[in-house]
Amino acid sequence: MSVVESQVAASAAEPDVVDQKPEQSFERGFRFWAIFGAILVTTLLVAVESTVTSTALPHIVRELDGRELYVWFVDAYFLTRPETSTDIARVPSTAFLPLFGQLCDIFGRRWIMIIVVAIFTLGSGISGGATSSAMLIAGRAVQGIGGGGINLCIELIISDLIPLRERSAYIGIVFAFFTLGTGIGPFVGGVIVDHISWRWVFYINLPIGGAALLAHFIFLRVKYDRETSIWLRLKRIDYIGNAILIASVVAVLLALSRGGTLYSWSSYQILVPLLLGIFGLVVFHVYEGLPWVRDSPTLPERIFKSRTTAAALGIAFIHFLLLFWVIYFLPIYFQAVLEQSPTLSGVDLLPTVILSVLTGGVAGGVMAKTGKYRPLHIIAFLLIILGMGLFAHFGPGSHTAEWIIVQIIPAFGFGFLASTTLPAVQADLPETDAAAATAAFAFMRAYGSIWGVSIPAAIFNAQFASQSFRIGDQSAREQLAGGNAYSYASAAYIRGFDEPYRSQIKDVYARSLRLTWYVSIAFGVIGLILAVLEKELVLRTELDTEFGLEERKKSNSLRDAELGDNSGSEKVATEKA
Repeated sequence: MSVVESQVAASAAEPDVVDQKPEQSFERGFRFWAIFGAILVTTLLVAVESTVTSTALPHIVRELDGRELYVWFVDAYFLTRPETSTDIARVPSTAFLPLFGQLCDIFGRRWIMIIVVAIFTLGSGISGGATSSAMLIAGRAVQGIGGGGINLCIELIISDLIPLRERSAYIGIVFAFFTLGTGIGPFVGGVIVDHISWRWVFYINLPIGGAALLAHFIFLRVKYDRETSIWLRLKRIDYIGNAILIASVVAVLLALSRGGTLYSWSSYQILVPLLLGIFGLVVFHVYEGLPWVRDSPTLPERIFKSRTTAAALGIAFIHFLLLFWVIYFLPIYFQAVLEQSPTLSGVDLLPTVILSVLTGGVAGGVMAKTGKYRPLHIIAFLLIILGMGLFAHFGPGSHTAEWIIVQIIPAFGFGFLASTTLPAVQADLPETDAAAATAAFAFMRAYGSIWGVSIPAAIFNAQFASQSFRIGDQSAREQLAGGNAYSYASAAYIRGFDEPYRSQIKDVYARSLRLTWYVSIAFGVIGLILAVLEKELVLRTELDTEFGLEERKKSNSLRDAELGDNSGSEKVATEKA
């Protein structure tokens, strides 16, 4: 007999019992919107910080005498080389994500969120008060740990409060706030540097972080295990697995951050940490499958055994790999080939930024309405592949309308993926795996963003070196050699040459970017294959989680009244029996 038939039979056998246990409903009252508002404030805090330092970089390097250490300070979108832009803040941000996911399951979402916001705020204070490069690097590392934890907790709390079917719509709103923050970051940073001090680029996070802390402390009242002792909870942490994973990720990211600039890709300084890191990741997955680890693994093996979940995690990786590919390399075209200023190149990138936000919200709404994610993913990668292929045709003579319209195509694809991938990751898993699945999702995105900068950088530099013979000026060839072509990609540098050398340099930049875009198509095809491999699963419309909103405390009079009603109902049922 099926579950439904059993329930029907039970109802028929007991016609007078009408007080059935209702399903856990999706509450959208004051408490929900207060928590969601706190989430949006926290999202804006982390988003602004991710780009606000870009315009302050020259001042920071000059005052702290950063020299070659500047590459560890920030993710400067247009000012640093892409292969060195993996700053020290992003290393712990990526490496600690699975650990935070496990801690959220063991200690609950509320206190972990409060702790990571406090860590991020502390890192901001250390960075703002830095008196040396080492102190700033330390502050950025602390910020990175907190920032990674914040992003994970936000997605996890949304998963706890909103049914899977409707989750994508709210993820789209959060994504819109994050994009808004990253968009205004450089402007805010420039205003602060011009009128106050570069230190306030970091100090500005203190009042905002304090407000976020207060909001979470007051409103983030969600359930968690209060019965288990702290000692037993601490024993559940996968210390060895986390140590292996963190060490492996750090090794890989350090290799990627220095390859092609400080050292050549074939040098032992790059190959040793890179190979050790990749080997460590393999060891980690083997270790997680051992019998004595299966009770409390960092990333449960079962997450990767589901075809749809594994495919969706791969999509998350490819999504951010290609997104960062575009964010870092379209400005090269705008500045080096079209001779635009850094500010204008940022404006030129707005079709990608704005439309991905808008379409992300639309896709989230469509998914919430239809319950379908697979068609959106397939369409997204078809658009991305088409857009990347059209990017390859950009040259010095391309019209403004051309690069604006072409940007629209992949921007739709990025938006479709932004709000619909996490629900696909969670669709084939029980809500008890929400933390581990969300941590794996966040890790794959962050890891993809690193490779999305390093891979195209290596291709671009290699192609530029092979095409530099086309430049007739010997001094220009020497300046642009050794992976320096990206850092010299500016209108001011290009205009320093007379014809025909100026046109020759622009031509080599365009040729190098062309191959970079062609290679990106291959990754888009991989993403498309993964989307086809997904199953279209039914998305849950009810909540079934241990970490939802806390139940309201009832007054004594109300509790007594309920007890009286219950006793009366029991008496009637007894008499009828």
